[in-house]
Amino acid sequence: MEKANSPQYVKTSLAAAMSLGLEKGSFADGVRLTGLNLLLTYENGCAGRCAYCGVTRDSRSGPKLKKTFIRVKWPTYSIDTILERLKNNSSSFERICISMVTHGQAFKDTVYLTEKIHGCSALPISLLIAPTVIKKKENIEQFKKAGAQMIGVAIDGATQQVFEKYRGREVNGPHKWDKYWEALQHSIDVFGKYMAGVHLICGLGETEEEMVQAIYRAHSMGAKTHLFSFYPEANTALSEKNPPPLLSYRKIQIARYLINEMQWGINKFIFDENGNLVKFEDDISFLLSDGAAFMTSGCPCRNSNFAACNRPFANERPSEVFRNYPHLPSQEEKLRIRNQIEDLLSL
Repeated sequence: MEKANSPQYVKTSLAAAMSLGLEKGSFADGVRLTGLNLLLTYENGCAGRCAYCGVTRDSRSGPKLKKTFIRVKWPTYSIDTILERLKNNSSSFERICISMVTHGQAFKDTVYLTEKIHGCSALPISLLIAPTVIKKKENIEQFKKAGAQMIGVAIDGATQQVFEKYRGREVNGPHKWDKYWEALQHSIDVFGKYMAGVHLICGLGETEEEMVQAIYRAHSMGAKTHLFSFYPEANTALSEKNPPPLLSYRKIQIARYLINEMQWGINKFIFDENGNLVKFEDDISFLLSDGAAFMTSGCPCRNSNFAACNRPFANERPSEVFRNYPHLPSQEEKLRIRNQIEDLLSL
């Protein structure tokens, strides 16, 4: 029996499988998925040991339990099945993202999949790369030659201390802080300014000041930030850790938007001695006029700056308040956001 390994097989999110008609289910009112997420898969898994991730080989789910990623199942399909379904559903999506895992075969398999998908779909392709298995800058150039349009680098931790604690030495992981930032720089060099993005996760133990500094560092290099709010994954080392307070996350969303979209300098943010963001130099109430600052941030749609990778409910459960809105907030939702950040508006 053929093993379900990449590149012949990939995992896709439950939401994507539903959108392709491969799984049954429905979305909440006003929600649809606009980014088709594909994840490389191997029988012996990912070599990373990230303490918050459900697909690492070290996940506590064990061989008898189904592993999840962002708290939902990621079913496995042949790439041919997905591409066949995509032919009849291409208008549903704005972008395809291929996510690598830390595995010895992942680089060449990502090149293969990029070429294959690029050859039969007009949708732009993003790659979420695994710097640990990328040996040189020329590998990034191969991604572009294969048909990739944008690159993402999931640094996740805002500081080296957080990175080492949950991804590096303290969990006996293979990942290196400097290697990830180097991969981001190489991606910017090859794909151009703001054609590469960095993933950062709020709530892993960094201060608000440290997160804003990381966002500003990436922006200064030429990369926008794709922001996540930590949410615990079952059967991982951080399964009992709480998400960051909503107000704290809203502050970071605002800072990200002001830096990435409004070109604010780091001097416009005032922090206290504990690293809490306590003041904005200018009025921020204008952000509530359309609510875009509180939407999911990621690689853009084809004809707008809104994120194609809108990740519905990736940072919360459907019964909870949206942290990243997967659509432009309605008037009612903007009023809700105003109430959540009321104290900030007077700073």
